Amino acid sequence: MTRSEAWLNHAANLLVGGTGLVYAWMLYLAVPADDFAVVNHPLQPAFHTAHIVAAPLLVFGCGLVFRRHVWARVRSGYPHRRKTGLVLFLLLGPMILSGYLLQVSVEDVWRVTWRWTHVATSLLWVLGYAVHQFSRRPRAEEG
Repeated sequence: MTRSEAWLNHAANLLVGGTGLVYAWMLYLAVPADDFAVVNHPLQPAFHTAHIVAAPLLVFGCGLVFRRHVWARVRSGYPHRRKTGLVLFLLLGPMILSGYLLQVSVEDVWRVTWRWTHVATSLLWVLGYAVHQFSRRPRAEEG
């Protein structure tokens, strides 16, 4: 993976993860100032929009590094940070699919299903990405 590909992934994860976490806080934990408010926080629609608009950047970034980073390491048996990398690999599909299906589902049962699937996989993704980035790697490795 090149340095620019790594920075693209870091920036996309920070942007999508950050907007997602703030949006989730606003949606589930913030208390509206007015009993008749449609949203819990005035910036909630802006963060929701930013999250949806930035998400394709994360999908693109993950696709960009798949062959040269993910698949190359799987094929070579590269042992360092393998567990967290595989967890991220397994979470990516359900996270993307549930986010997409959440936007297009109409029936309440499916919206709730996709919402909680997306929240769970996304929280695990953010945690897994942080662990993957900050776990120890060999000295000779250059990103």
